[in-house]
Amino acid sequence: MALLLYYIFVAATIIQLGYWIFVFGRLALYQEKEANETESTQEPVSVIICAKNEEANLENNLDHILTQQYRYFEVIVVNDNSTDRTAEVLAKYQDKYPILRTVNLKEKPKGIIGKKYALKHGIEAAKHDLLLMTDADCQPASKNWIQLMQAKIRKPKRIGLAFSPYTQTPGFLNLFIRFETVYTALQYFSFNLIGLPYMGVGRNLIYRKSLYKDGSGFETHMHIASGDDDLFVNAVANNENVAMILEKASFTRSDAKKNLKNFIRQKTRHMSTGTSYKSVHKVLLGLLALSHLIHYVLCIFLILIHSSTVFVFGWVAIRMGVVLLVYASVLRKFQEDSILKWIPLLDFLFIGYYLFFAPTLFISKTNKWK
Repeated sequence: MALLLYYIFVAATIIQLGYWIFVFGRLALYQEKEANETESTQEPVSVIICAKNEEANLENNLDHILTQQYRYFEVIVVNDNSTDRTAEVLAKYQDKYPILRTVNLKEKPKGIIGKKYALKHGIEAAKHDLLLMTDADCQPASKNWIQLMQAKIRKPKRIGLAFSPYTQTPGFLNLFIRFETVYTALQYFSFNLIGLPYMGVGRNLIYRKSLYKDGSGFETHMHIASGDDDLFVNAVANNENVAMILEKASFTRSDAKKNLKNFIRQKTRHMSTGTSYKSVHKVLLGLLALSHLIHYVLCIFLILIHSSTVFVFGWVAIRMGVVLLVYASVLRKFQEDSILKWIPLLDFLFIGYYLFFAPTLFISKTNKWK
């Protein structure tokens, strides 16, 4: 039995090495190519933000979007049944910035849940074909955010994936959230590089309105609370139409959840979309998680029963060496270098994350986004 478990451990570790070398290694080696464009080739852009009780975030972040250095853009904020001062804040900004337009929703049809209904109205109101999505709690890293996000959306590219990190603050929860955000980005960028794009994040995502219409918008998953970003990308992305935007000035940054309860609620909502991914993505992501879990669980078990201990440590060391090499490069790209020294611990603790959130894939019934 011990020998069989050792062989399973080795198989899981080899699968892990395959992912880290041949999939994630592509992102580690990836070099961003500068887009060739002039001001005359820049297209008008509609920035869309959905806001539900976001008065404080709008006051903190909206200026940074309205004052972007870009020649032709509009900002649409969808006020989704807010009960705070969101409407007043938006009215104040509209007096100052003519490019700001608001869409006020007072009610939602019965059976419609989540953010997609509000986003759908924002998209319908957009004047331009290029749609740039972000959230009210996000702040662009530079005045060139719009320019950088739109620059690579040229034929055949119709959708652009970008990165949206969380602000670093003291505490282990913040460290873990930032690590989980990097690991998620590592996956969706790397899978795109092997021709299997499967998701993006709505905090920093650009696509063409024509693509949205061609893909029937959110209609096939309007009944799911989340998925305005990942399920949409999963449905319409292919190995030809996706661009990657990784310039640091293109990031949008927001504050991470400050307590465990809110983080769990957020991740439960996000992960509930996983069962709706395409089969190939579910299989590959499931194999990644399962091999990661088996690698550590059997490592601990084999050490406890004193079976093949030297070989087990050898395999663990080889995998961790590859993981650290990949992260060293990727964390520099994402401006998260401070996480590197914590990778061995966080990588191990992630098996608890898998075990805790696995039931979400089957029983989650989250029905709201705020």
